[in-house]
Amino acid sequence: MMKKNLLLLVASTMVLLGACGGEENTNENASDKGGNEEVYTLKLGTALAETDPIYQGLVEFKENVAEKTDNKVNIEIFGNGSLGDDKDIIEQAKVGTNVAVIVDAGRLAEMVPQMGILSAPYLVDSFDEANQVVQSELFKGWEEELSENHNLQVLSFNWYQGERHLLTNKEIKTPADLKGLQLRTPGAAVWTETITAMGASPAGMAFSEVYPGIQQGVIDGAEAQHPATYGANLHEVVDYITKTAHFQLVTGIVAGADWMAELPEEYQTIIYEEASKAGEKASNNTVDSLADFEQKMIDEGVKVNEVDIEPFKEATSVVYEKFEGYKELREEINKILGK
Repeated sequence: MMKKNLLLLVASTMVLLGACGGEENTNENASDKGGNEEVYTLKLGTALAETDPIYQGLVEFKENVAEKTDNKVNIEIFGNGSLGDDKDIIEQAKVGTNVAVIVDAGRLAEMVPQMGILSAPYLVDSFDEANQVVQSELFKGWEEELSENHNLQVLSFNWYQGERHLLTNKEIKTPADLKGLQLRTPGAAVWTETITAMGASPAGMAFSEVYPGIQQGVIDGAEAQHPATYGANLHEVVDYITKTAHFQLVTGIVAGADWMAELPEEYQTIIYEEASKAGEKASNNTVDSLADFEQKMIDEGVKVNEVDIEPFKEATSVVYEKFEGYKELREEINKILGK
């Protein structure tokens, strides 16, 4: 019996040694093949609908990154706010979660206050001007501060969503007509101060809640750019779109700096390059689509009004007094733009 047990022990030991040897050979083979076999997944959230040129640009970004990395970097897109509120996604990104978000500078101003100037009223007049600013050394300095001090990495910030206008059931011709109205706007301070300066009361809520909010009378209206208005069907619950163009909405893709740093360097380079290319293309598509979105909404019954924007510019000029350094930053940006 003892001899039999000894033989079984020897046999078991040989099997274990063989198994260990097999694992070592497998690892050597994987190493010999070279390359990183790990697949990285980034969950990208946006409040936009699939009809929006920016959303379509994100799809192109996803496809190009997958192709260039041989499907080793997978970007999953979550539209209509389905990944959560922008602020919540940012907080997750800061602690290293594999998430990213399309976000405006007003939200990022909670961490780098100077960035909020990009969401200030009537700062720039077009995508070309906005793009000049976000490609400048001034903006690059803000990006570095965001990365080094807040663990957030800008992948590209050239995603232009269009001019934002007023959406109401009351006809608006001057800022005085906004008195007593409660309008939804993103919760960033520079946005709420702008709506207050225009004469309305700002109301913060998720963009996905705006349609029922207006329909049920919880709020009196909102402000948004044409592609987002159409994508959320907000033209169905308002009578008027007043073209104040108070914001030129330029946004960016922001992820966690730690998560990006974990990627192989070649993948990081691909992501930055493709984010910039897709952002520029999507922005130009946005510019080209604005008139079409406007006509579609007119055809479906909403009245689009052109107004004199000078009274709105004058009313909102006070916003630059509300935030430390904004007057000086505006002058610096005007120099960048050659104004």
